[in-house]
Amino acid sequence: MSSAQRIEVRREQVLAHRVAAHGFDRASAAPGVLDLGVQDTPYGSARLALAARSASAEGLELVWSFRGAPHLHSRASLPGLATALWPVGDTDATARIDTAVIKEGARLGVEAFRLTAEAFRDTVTTPMAKGEVSTAVSAAVPPSLTYWCERCGAQHISGLLFQQAGLFGATGVGVEGGRTVLAPLEHGFPVPAEASGTAGLVRAYLRHLGPATPAEVAKYLGTKPAVVKGLWPDDLAEVRIEGRTSWLPERDLDALVSAESEFASTFRGLVRLLPPGDPFLQARDRSLLVPDKDRAKEIWRAIGGPGVLLTGSEIAGTWRAKAAGRRLDLTVTPFGPLSAAVRKAVEAEADTVAAARGARDVRLRFA
Repeated sequence: MSSAQRIEVRREQVLAHRVAAHGFDRASAAPGVLDLGVQDTPYGSARLALAARSASAEGLELVWSFRGAPHLHSRASLPGLATALWPVGDTDATARIDTAVIKEGARLGVEAFRLTAEAFRDTVTTPMAKGEVSTAVSAAVPPSLTYWCERCGAQHISGLLFQQAGLFGATGVGVEGGRTVLAPLEHGFPVPAEASGTAGLVRAYLRHLGPATPAEVAKYLGTKPAVVKGLWPDDLAEVRIEGRTSWLPERDLDALVSAESEFASTFRGLVRLLPPGDPFLQARDRSLLVPDKDRAKEIWRAIGGPGVLLTGSEIAGTWRAKAAGRRLDLTVTPFGPLSAAVRKAVEAEADTVAAARGARDVRLRFA
């Protein structure tokens, strides 16, 4: 990594830079942040993230990708994404699936992924319910990759391995009647022989969620910092944010330094309602995004987290929505007083959320 350029930047510069990088100006139907995909947890949230950027869902496919979570990705990118996400070695593979239920099986490393990916390909030849696929794949892999589940009353594969291997098995994800359905991708590709392009994923994270550290990127990828350090690009600039050292691509340094002034002219009055799991919220330096610990706990809840209100480059509140027939009841809970202009902008964004969810109208209230 380069230390030729080392500068001090403020939190406000970093957030302004990220807002610009995320395509919130709605200038492109395919903003660059799609390089990281759009997480769809809970189901349907990805379309709200796209709506916040006026991005198109055309050509996107839902697959299990980063950390085994469902993401929308460009169909054309899936073969390259599979090789980039393939473990770079046994240490990486074990780190991704090392849970108490398959401690021994996790030591198989890359072989665990290969065997599971092949089981997917043998099993998923037509659309199938997720449970059916899990049963068949569990029977096909070595016993050390399975465990006895008391809740299900069955021996089945670790969910962490199962979902991370789905993409390598060229399997797409869908929802029908409230249940998850898996199907072979229309344009398949072979199980990767080895990892290729993983450093490109590191760069994509740094471009859109940087400046960042190897440890933060490792959390995003679900692996160990040592693995990411082995992939760390050379063409990075070192910066310090409030005393903490981080990195981003050197070519983005000027944009970071000038972010606030550019932000003032391009993003003045920006207001967006972002869903849980939005790419903007995927940064692992959460204390930088939301310094208040209690507010951060509310936003990044393990289950049932709210959406957030973005005003300018700051998270200024949370929101939740509930369907009432074809109407959407949307409640915004701001962290502080909102100006009349911001409230009016929130009304417009509430209409955007309602349209993305297929509601005929929306009833907005401020808590």
